[in-house]
Amino acid sequence: MAKDVFHQQVKNALIKDGWNITHDPLTIRISEAVKLQIDLAAESAIAAQRDSEKIAVEIKSFVGDSDISAFHTALGQYLNYCQALEEQEPDRIVYLAIPVETYQDFFQLPFIQRTLRRYQIKLIIYDPKQEEIKQWIK
Repeated sequence: MAKDVFHQQVKNALIKDGWNITHDPLTIRISEAVKLQIDLAAESAIAAQRDSEKIAVEIKSFVGDSDISAFHTALGQYLNYCQALEEQEPDRIVYLAIPVETYQDFFQLPFIQRTLRRYQIKLIIYDPKQEEIKQWIK
């Protein structure tokens, strides 16, 4: 499976943000013949009084011709991953990682905002140039 254009940048940004990458990719079997591959899995390095947080991150670059087509794909993957993890790793939270520029323009469209709310999509907004996480949206 091909890695996303900004895979390494997001991985670096998560590490900078205090996460330990535990899987690259995280593979989940949903049947004998079918498996899903989520780009990254990580655990928080800082776990003071609570259990360590576990996340799965689907990375999207939105560098193709059609943002809406990329969004359809990302949404479908996100929902499938949420369902698969609910069954096999219920303590792991799924995030969709998107570039800051895409978030500032395309993701502000009312249709996209309604979709994010309806499906309770959790986002990581990243800056691929600086390899930094700009915002977590839960």
